Amino acid sequence: MASESSFDIVNKVDRQEVDNAVNQAAKEISQRFDFKNVDAGIKWSGEAIDLQASTEERVNAVLDVFKDKLVKRQISLKGLQADDPKLSGKIYKINATIDAGITQENAKKLSKLIRDEGPKGVKAQIQGEELRVSSKSRDDLQAVQALIKGQDLDFAVQFVNYR
Repeated sequence: MASESSFDIVNKVDRQEVDNAVNQAAKEISQRFDFKNVDAGIKWSGEAIDLQASTEERVNAVLDVFKDKLVKRQISLKGLQADDPKLSGKIYKINATIDAGITQENAKKLSKLIRDEGPKGVKAQIQGEELRVSSKSRDDLQAVQALIKGQDLDFAVQFVNYR
């Protein structure tokens, strides 16, 4: 009897990489000429990231610099949730967060996709904020990974614990 192989589908964000992206963006903002005298900045505020500048267009430029740094560190922008610029006193602010984990609703969508379009004999089981996919055939598991990579999902996924 063949043993079952499995892997987990997760949405994890490396906090250290996000921290590096924030620090790199802050350094670039402090050095760039177009950010001089506009009170531009980016910093952590608890679990969120605060971006600020004196004009709406400059705070959006700070967000673009931050997005660029995230992409260079292989962090998907699908998990980035940024508010619209809000005027706070004389400064425009954007509050941004990075989502991690797969919601129950998204896990159910993935599970249904695997059941409907994946190879027969593949099982998907929701476990908290991750989805465990198992099958007797490793080829079937690789087919499921290819199926999910081919989908246009509105959240980032990674495949871990392949055994």
